[in-house]
Amino acid sequence: MSKQISSKPSESPLFLYFNEIGIISQLSTALFESKLPSGLSNSQFGVLNWFSRVDTEATPGRLATAFQVTPGAMTNTLKKLEAKGLIKIEPDEHSGRKKKVTITAKGKQMRKRAIESAAPLFREFAEKFPSSGIKKQIKELQKVRKYLDQRRYN
Repeated sequence: MSKQISSKPSESPLFLYFNEIGIISQLSTALFESKLPSGLSNSQFGVLNWFSRVDTEATPGRLATAFQVTPGAMTNTLKKLEAKGLIKIEPDEHSGRKKKVTITAKGKQMRKRAIESAAPLFREFAEKFPSSGIKKQIKELQKVRKYLDQRRYN
């Protein structure tokens, strides 16, 4: 039997590893969302942040795929962002049916403000967990993320 698999699945290091990641995700999301500017949800921040990390424009379908949500859920999030002037949704000039989504200057400012609003949390966290240890973990977590990202299309 592999060293990674226990006879009791709930005691398996792999189960415990992913269980901890899941709990950390829930706790950190709730904490981060509590510090976001009023009216901005974590899912809305995620879309604004995506434009900073990945690309300057996207279709709603591409965003739904990236966030692994239904097209309807993404449309709902995009409509809320558009109503706040944080993104712009326009017809795609290359397709009569597709839409093109881009972040606005106001959206970029809101993303920056959201990150700044969470800065005290990051400072508090940095006092408890030195960056040297975090940097080592980032590399390993990136490997896991890339592996899982590739698997979602299989």
